[in-house]
Amino acid sequence: MKDFMDENFLLQTETAQKLYHEHAAKMPIIDYHCHLSPEMVANDYRFRSLTEIWLGGDHYKWRAMRTNGVDERYCTGDASDWEKFEKWAETVPYTLRNPLYHWTHLELKTAFGITKILNPQTAREIYEECNEKLKQPEYSARGLMRRYHVETVCTTDDPVDSLEYHIKTRESGFEIKMLPAWRPDKAMAVENAADFRAYVERLAEVSGVNISRFSDMIEALRKRHDFFAEQGCRLSDHGIEEFYAEDYTEAEINAIFNKVYGGAELTHEEVVKFKSAMLVIFGEMDWEKGWTQQYHYGAIRNNNSKMFKLIGADTGFDSIGEFNTAKAMSKFLDRLNAEGKLAKTILYNLNPCANEVIATMLGNFQDGTVPGKIQWGAGWWFLDQKYGMEKQLNTLSVLGLLSRFVGMLTDSRSFLSYPRHEYFRRTLCNLVGRDVENGEIPMAEMDRVSQMIEDISYYNAKKYFRF
Repeated sequence: MKDFMDENFLLQTETAQKLYHEHAAKMPIIDYHCHLSPEMVANDYRFRSLTEIWLGGDHYKWRAMRTNGVDERYCTGDASDWEKFEKWAETVPYTLRNPLYHWTHLELKTAFGITKILNPQTAREIYEECNEKLKQPEYSARGLMRRYHVETVCTTDDPVDSLEYHIKTRESGFEIKMLPAWRPDKAMAVENAADFRAYVERLAEVSGVNISRFSDMIEALRKRHDFFAEQGCRLSDHGIEEFYAEDYTEAEINAIFNKVYGGAELTHEEVVKFKSAMLVIFGEMDWEKGWTQQYHYGAIRNNNSKMFKLIGADTGFDSIGEFNTAKAMSKFLDRLNAEGKLAKTILYNLNPCANEVIATMLGNFQDGTVPGKIQWGAGWWFLDQKYGMEKQLNTLSVLGLLSRFVGMLTDSRSFLSYPRHEYFRRTLCNLVGRDVENGEIPMAEMDRVSQMIEDISYYNAKKYFRF
């Protein structure tokens, strides 16, 4: 019987252990998609307690606590830091076989050197020990990034963002790159006319472009796209429910913009046509600059309308959706490709039933110009756990080239989420090591296997994004 979370955690064979310890574990982290606060990095933020850094904004934990019968006051409410942590500690023993159990103890171990199991009996001791360590300089926002050997992070930023904290961080001489990533979702969110108009007015203000028609809005977005590029941006990211690829004319889009900007609500057909046009325009912008475009699709967000009104978005009330989007995805990618304007692309699905759909879609648009030009992103959100990772890795292996995969990311708001890279690397090494020991990969190719592990952990991303 193995000890819980020892040095060979998740590594079931000697080959897996060698691949991890001698290769994967040594690689720096490139976290090319996250939701860290640029302000916290710029100001080298110091956390007041373990609750703030660990439970603040963590909707994964909040969902588990609610499921365990914990009142909302201890999740997002006005309970004290200790009371919230105590309720989390009470919940942890009930998370056995949930990835939260592994993540919790991996984060305690790697960040704070704590190997005790978190439960009601150990809660106070662990809480106080971590709080004492958080007072030390090496546990600041930047200190934690150094601790985890982070080399580059890409945050998630709206076109109207000033990027002042990225600039401040760079000019401070901080050795870890923090680059912006272009997230223009609000520029195509025409479902609510008043919200869209307010956003366009903000865009006009920051871009210096007087916007009264659709072409003006695109001019303003291009100016902001140029500004992001000047600040080191190399990636865009789009959070879409599904892919949009309706046929449209320039006249139709101009009319739709005038209608919604004038305050009138759009029909469903008009909404989809506008979104289709915007996705193409954004794709062309990214291609012109040699950026990588990322698409996260398949979530049904804010399902609980009562809680959305009370505490807002990104609070743990989203779920996997069902969308018949394969044809639209293909049509969208084909349109850009036919025009010679298909940028490097990463596709992330939230519903695992689309795994094979995505894995086979990639090959349709590889063109030999860049290894792995069209990528299938790592297991996302509900799928970024061991089972989801294994399914993604196995499917990519049999339907594509695992060797060209750009690897893991945190997609997190927490400075304690970097062990997800370790979790991924251990899972990867275990899968590949098992194949070696089963005679499915020749021992004579171990140099190639070792290089593949290092590539997926680090080098592929570094080359692909040109970091």
